[in-house]
Amino acid sequence: MDASMLHIHPASTEPIYRQIVEQLRRLVAGGQLAAGDVLPSVREVAAAYAINPMTVSKAYSQLEAEGVLERLRGKGMAVAARAARGQSQSKRWALVDPALDALARQARELELAPDEVLARLRQRMKDMP
Repeated sequence: MDASMLHIHPASTEPIYRQIVEQLRRLVAGGQLAAGDVLPSVREVAAAYAINPMTVSKAYSQLEAEGVLERLRGKGMAVAARAARGQSQSKRWALVDPALDALARQARELELAPDEVLARLRQRMKDMP
């Protein structure tokens, strides 16, 4: 994995360390990161996004405590074997459901038609790299 896999939004109301944590959880749950994959160093991520290294360290430490990452002596952080074992579809849905709830609430508040919202979501998913 290289640092460019992450998408950090400094202007977001969500703290940067939480953005890193959530994105890495999804990358592992979705299979884009496999057991043993080594993550970029704290310094590499911090430099790539011009953020404080302690922010990245906090995210990595939280994921290590959860068992998603493990520390490899001399190599840094890697995806833990037990975290990368095929996560069930229900666990993967649990990671995206909060965003879907927020989207549904905002679309209803803006009185947007469900079919139009779904069409835009479908198009955005197609356009993603």
